[in-house]
Amino acid sequence: MSFERLLKPRTIAVFGGAQAQEVIRQSDRMGYKGEIWPVHPKKTEIVGRKVYRSVADLPDSPDAAYVGVNRYLTIDIVKGLAERNAGGAVCYATGFTEAGEEGAELQERLLEVSGDMPLVGPNCYGILNYLDGAMLWPDQQGGRRVEEGVAIITMSSNVGFNLTMQRRGLPIAYMMSLGNKLKFDLHDAIHTFARQDRVTALGLYVESMPDPGVFQAAVDVARELGKPIVAIKTGRSEVAKKIVVSHTASLAGSDTLVSALFERLGVARVDSLEALMEALKVLHVLGPLKGGRIGAMSTSGGDLTLLADALGPNLSMPPLTDKVAKNLQGTIHELMVAANPFDFQMFDWNNEENMAANFTAFLAEDFDVSLCLLDYPREDLCDQSTWAGAERGFVRAAQQTGTKAAILATFADTISEKVAVRLMKDGVAVLAGIDAGVAGIQAAVDVGTAWSRPPSPPLLTGFGGQPADGTNVLDEAASKRFLAQNGVTIPSSRVVGSAAEAAAAAETLGYPVVAKALGVAHKTDVGAVRLNLNSAVEVSAAVAAMSALSASFLVEKMIDGVVAELIVGVARDAQFGPYLVIGGGGILVEMMKDSVSLLMPTTRERVNLALGQLKCAPLLKGFRGAPPADLDAAADVIMAVAAMVVNDPSYIIELDIHPLMLRAQGQGAVAADALIRMKA
Repeated sequence: MSFERLLKPRTIAVFGGAQAQEVIRQSDRMGYKGEIWPVHPKKTEIVGRKVYRSVADLPDSPDAAYVGVNRYLTIDIVKGLAERNAGGAVCYATGFTEAGEEGAELQERLLEVSGDMPLVGPNCYGILNYLDGAMLWPDQQGGRRVEEGVAIITMSSNVGFNLTMQRRGLPIAYMMSLGNKLKFDLHDAIHTFARQDRVTALGLYVESMPDPGVFQAAVDVARELGKPIVAIKTGRSEVAKKIVVSHTASLAGSDTLVSALFERLGVARVDSLEALMEALKVLHVLGPLKGGRIGAMSTSGGDLTLLADALGPNLSMPPLTDKVAKNLQGTIHELMVAANPFDFQMFDWNNEENMAANFTAFLAEDFDVSLCLLDYPREDLCDQSTWAGAERGFVRAAQQTGTKAAILATFADTISEKVAVRLMKDGVAVLAGIDAGVAGIQAAVDVGTAWSRPPSPPLLTGFGGQPADGTNVLDEAASKRFLAQNGVTIPSSRVVGSAAEAAAAAETLGYPVVAKALGVAHKTDVGAVRLNLNSAVEVSAAVAAMSALSASFLVEKMIDGVVAELIVGVARDAQFGPYLVIGGGGILVEMMKDSVSLLMPTTRERVNLALGQLKCAPLLKGFRGAPPADLDAAADVIMAVAAMVVNDPSYIIELDIHPLMLRAQGQGAVAADALIRMKA
């Protein structure tokens, strides 16, 4: 199904009253050159155009139709358009799936009558095409015609409306509201807009996730075509999740796994509309960034301090190399200091030549991106003319050195749309506000980092449900035997049925030992585990004390030399399939919530990155003189667990190794406790 006619219409049919009239007015305002055919049963003229009585009366098959009538008439009109082989329709009406059982039945009917015709919505505003001026949109909008720009895809019409009103200079090529996504979902929009030559980047406002597999396929196409993607995904809080369900009749999806999916695919995630705008500007002007090494300059140490405090862990302002520092010191005023960040003060403020020379010397450093902090006086009350020396000097230096460069205002009120448009024509990004601007830079770094890796293999989707034949839960001993068969080190152990057998087993294993009651969950809470037993008498007494809890017991050798603990698990999600959970272990695991989720299949590189992201990472690397943990051995265990799942995605339903005991570097990792649930 091709959406090209709908996306770039030469003829538009509009149906309805006020909404249809607004489509005409906005298209006229944007200089649309095609024909517009209003359709209304009673009127003879609408916004200066001849009115047609029905679909059948139209002079030809329209490339696009805007259907701004109630849900019942929408079905009839769509049926007529499909019979006339129209290029597609936008359905504005509400009252479909989001309105309950009757609405769901009407939506099924709408799908049926539309046949093979493309359809956007229902329950949506539609599409704004700022490249050609076709405004399939029932309301005002604040955009301008552009020659190229970003495509924004939103699951909220009102968010889309608001984003058209931005005054940050972002060139928007397309704005699309998806509505109920009956025939045109998020992945379809990504496929469609990524293939448009004049689209530079894609921005997403996402409330509910489509199938992760088809989403990945679409994102992979965008990556192949060099179109970076940045997204907001709502539904982090429980209240927000409920709103998503009531608003869209769709589930928000696991927020943790959405983040894991975005990181895996190279979709940069931001947390605000301001950050979305700034990230899109960076990606539109500069593209993905290969790293986070920032060169920063300002007339104010205060501004630079604010910037330094805003930088995240993947962004830095590295010192100048000796060569660059020496050359810069020879160019600048004797009272300036050649450093990064560079406080250039006011000595050459309105001297473009001197400023260009200073900035060129500074930008000789190999930064991934360079920022010049400039806050402009307000245009209605003040004179901006003396800012030209710094601005034009920076532009010239960036162009001469080939540096990816941006002007950064400390907050949005001190830079205007006029300034932004002017600078972006010169290839310099313009960022409004330190926090949002830094988030935009981070997004471009995230995309660049992901694109430096090979594309990820397809996800193990389709394995998220429960087996029809039920499941079996292995006790600790059986779980550990299974792990050992798959390459995971476990303690030496014996399964026994009495205190006497336990004492004999301990003598064979060697002290100290651990005694555990088998088949008991949360052993510590109910006294089903006894540690550091050093004699037959202690072992016998421990097992006797646990005899009411189980008929069988595990006696195993204590693990020595432990420097850290992890939890390694496998869980399943209906959308995302099986996934790994890697976290800090120990008795505080639930309270600390220190974990990272990885979708599968995964790589050792991603596992190592996940280990480094944990809150307990400093402990793993050696803390206050303690030896570093054997992270290579930990990665071996995690990759072995991942292989168990990948080799048969339907077999392991749930797996929990807790704790995975890490010895010092080079001395291995041991699964001290485990529980596995398998397909029956």
